[in-house]
Amino acid sequence: MSTHSTSLRPQPSVRQHGRGFWAVALAFVAVMALGTVPSPLYPLYQQHDGFSTFTITLIYAAYAAGVMVTLFTAGHISDWHGRRRILAPAVALSALSAVVFLLWPALPGLFVARVLSGLSVGVVTATATVWLAELHRAHRPDASARRAQLVAATANLGGLGLGPLIAGLLAQYAPQPLRLPYAVLLVALALALVGVLLSPDVRELPNPRPRYRVQRVAVPAASRNRFYAALSGAFLAFGGLGVLTGLSGTFLAGTLHHPSRALAGAAVFLVFAAGVVIQLTTAAWSIRRSLAFGMGALLAGIGLVVLAAWLPTPSLAVFLVGGVLTGAGAGSMFKGTLGTTVAISHDESRAESLAGLFLAGYLGLSVPVIGIGIALQHVSARVALLGFAVLVGVGVLAVARRLLAGPRPTTTAARPLVAAQR
Repeated sequence: MSTHSTSLRPQPSVRQHGRGFWAVALAFVAVMALGTVPSPLYPLYQQHDGFSTFTITLIYAAYAAGVMVTLFTAGHISDWHGRRRILAPAVALSALSAVVFLLWPALPGLFVARVLSGLSVGVVTATATVWLAELHRAHRPDASARRAQLVAATANLGGLGLGPLIAGLLAQYAPQPLRLPYAVLLVALALALVGVLLSPDVRELPNPRPRYRVQRVAVPAASRNRFYAALSGAFLAFGGLGVLTGLSGTFLAGTLHHPSRALAGAAVFLVFAAGVVIQLTTAAWSIRRSLAFGMGALLAGIGLVVLAAWLPTPSLAVFLVGGVLTGAGAGSMFKGTLGTTVAISHDESRAESLAGLFLAGYLGLSVPVIGIGIALQHVSARVALLGFAVLVGVGVLAVARRLLAGPRPTTTAARPLVAAQR
């Protein structure tokens, strides 16, 4: 498709850009929510099929593999083929995974559905984030980019938190707990798909179209050290979220002796809600301040989660406070790494840069969970959590200097970083 042919088409109105912005945001939320719906339901699946806690780790790994495959192979191709042409099939794939969840609530179906859901998430994260920025620019050309960044971050983390809340409440208080949550999300995905198909694609496609290649580093060479530091920060931030998402239901029921599905879903929701709230209430913060706060809060939150397990009488209250701090810290760190990546990447390759950031984030969302799942075969949950906390602490200290040592906001080189947060 050439740029010339695109220009002959009727141009969408400003109102269409505004409606498209919220349609894409809905799709982003629905896809992310489906990715975390199973979290509070795993004990029910265990009762249904009689599999071990380690099998939950393998199921989580299947989801993570799907995410990483598409982030690496397809998360960036909307730069060449257009946003709608890539996002619509990804939302449809997520709807297909909901159908598999709904009709096949057994272990093989769980694996298949999780892989399909992961494949969808890998495409949606980068594509929806950059499409939101473009629709915002077309809808409000004189406004700052901050609204689009906040909505993208909120849709990402908010969707991840909304899924367990819906699943936990329905599992506790409604019939068919292994089917009804997916029916609800399937309706939301169907509505979102219609909205995406009707949304204007404002990106002019390159002509000629580049030859396909897999994901690569797509930032200026002089900025690669900061980009690698942003990737490390995203990995650590999502690592804290991943452990609480993947294992909180098992931890609450086993170590803390609270088997309520509603509580398990609400606990995960609180973690992600804290991440959303911190981003909405600190919109004026600089990138450096967001990163510094995020690192401190993440370390404090994970420390409290470990303390909750190691107290003579394990404490639900301490665990929940630790989860909220972990979520706030991860949200603030993610905001800082997202702002850094947007600021140092070129317009024509921004989706590719964001795909790299999300790839690092979802590695963090999965690798620690898999590691703890393996560790739980040999040590207690308390020891596994302590080991995880030590590794996160070492990682944060190692990456802090590079992330926080950027140019001062008063310098010319720093202006794009500040502008990304205004």
